[in-house]
Amino acid sequence: MTPQHDVTPATDWWRDAVIYQVYPRSFADGNGDGMGDLAGIRSRLPYLRDLGVDAVWLSPFYASPQADAGYDVADYRAIDPMFGTLPDAEAVIRDAHGLGLRIIVDLVPNHCSDQHAWFRRALAEGPGSTLRERFHFRKGRGENGEEPPNDWESLFGGPAWTRVPDGEWYLHLFAPEQPDFNWDHPAVRDEFRSVLRFWLDLGVDGFRVDVAHGLVKAPGLPDMGHGEQLRLLGNQVLPFFDQDGVHDIYRSWRTVLDEYSSGRRQGGPPGERIAVAEAWTPTVERTARYLRPDELHQAFNFHYLNTDWDAVALREAIDTSLDAMRPVSAPTTWVLSNHDVVRHTTRLGGGVERARAATLLMLALPGSAYLYQGEELGLPEVTDLPDEVRQDPSFFRDAGQEGLRDGCRVPLPWSGDAAPYGFGAGGSWLPQPADWAALTVEAQTGDPDSTLELYRTALSLRRTHPALGAGASVEWLDAPAGVVAFRRPGGLVCTVNTTAAPVRLAVPGRVLLSSRRLEPSDGDFALPGDTTCWFEE
Repeated sequence: MTPQHDVTPATDWWRDAVIYQVYPRSFADGNGDGMGDLAGIRSRLPYLRDLGVDAVWLSPFYASPQADAGYDVADYRAIDPMFGTLPDAEAVIRDAHGLGLRIIVDLVPNHCSDQHAWFRRALAEGPGSTLRERFHFRKGRGENGEEPPNDWESLFGGPAWTRVPDGEWYLHLFAPEQPDFNWDHPAVRDEFRSVLRFWLDLGVDGFRVDVAHGLVKAPGLPDMGHGEQLRLLGNQVLPFFDQDGVHDIYRSWRTVLDEYSSGRRQGGPPGERIAVAEAWTPTVERTARYLRPDELHQAFNFHYLNTDWDAVALREAIDTSLDAMRPVSAPTTWVLSNHDVVRHTTRLGGGVERARAATLLMLALPGSAYLYQGEELGLPEVTDLPDEVRQDPSFFRDAGQEGLRDGCRVPLPWSGDAAPYGFGAGGSWLPQPADWAALTVEAQTGDPDSTLELYRTALSLRRTHPALGAGASVEWLDAPAGVVAFRRPGGLVCTVNTTAAPVRLAVPGRVLLSSRRLEPSDGDFALPGDTTCWFEE
């Protein structure tokens, strides 16, 4: 049965929303050029409605030289021709709303493309240009300015500074083609408030804020004091991440969002307009600071994403996450995969059965959940891409992220027995594995044991069952070693066996849904390894 959707005026729709990430170049190709596009997304919106999600997050589709897959934006108000046109974007928003789906778009405020009009003018005008004040241009160190201004390193490897022909250096925490904005400059702040209004006027329901922790740099751009490449934040606040000054920016954004949420400005369906932070911080408590009532609405829970498949570690991550969000009255979010990490079917180490169990655990937790396109098909990471087809910019640098991101960005398989599996008529920009025929949407639809039907059933139950969705806590239940068990108010018990061996347990109620087929008796039963079961009391 097709789930019923309504875009309701409730201001808190986002507190328990299931939000599906679409990576446009890999979702569906509408014009047959081998690259996903807005026309392809529009044609597949009914699939997302039937899957049972509440909102769709679109990764960048802005005008861009594509040095970093669109996260190098040349024009925040234009669509890159590879994806379509502005009317195509408006059609996606309009059709999504007609199907009961909300639309969240990516916003990239930390940096732009080196082809952005401001940066091109800054280069052309030379030292002393007022446009250079909107970025971080500095003189170099050393006798002739031949050394970078400080010791910061790019997250893609190498120095975070590039020297231009006139001798000055500019800062880029990512690729050299991605110069960082100077958020101390009022013109930068004014521009992004204008960009927010542009897209809100077109009807979007919110924004995912890329590198939300990185906008403000420490005064004077001090040295790190060591030469280690940044991998994780550890327990320190770095001079280019999670500076306290970012919070003033998000307070000003919240006033813009609230204009549209309250109905004082028109555009889109009724309901609250939201912003979601991609905020890598040392602790979940610091992440919560982004979600105070006058700032942003949600933040990605990277602490949970990075948790091992271990009962003790999972319980600690769940408790820590819920405890951190409760003081700011923000929902906890849960996520297992995205466009920057190894797909969890591969990353968790237990194949599709463990991935299915992890999904049912995540969807049983109180708050909002994020799904990454293709995880509902049980897609694994593609680990054998030849070097000549790779496109992740970090793959081509001496250090950094080692080009791992291409493996989770391989285009989706929709139908058929051979590549491109219905992705489009013109092949696919990254090659798809030859053994994906059994993983297509077509092959899995109607198969009660398929991962796709598991997701459809779980999302339908999550929408209708009173014990699932929004909330701020769980009631932990006694369980054997290796087992996570909790109760949600409303009569649901979730039991997870994180070990490889079956565990005998008492039956707490009627089986509502299980990540693999099982038939418990009236007394006790053996819960297989890597299995999650929902029971209704």
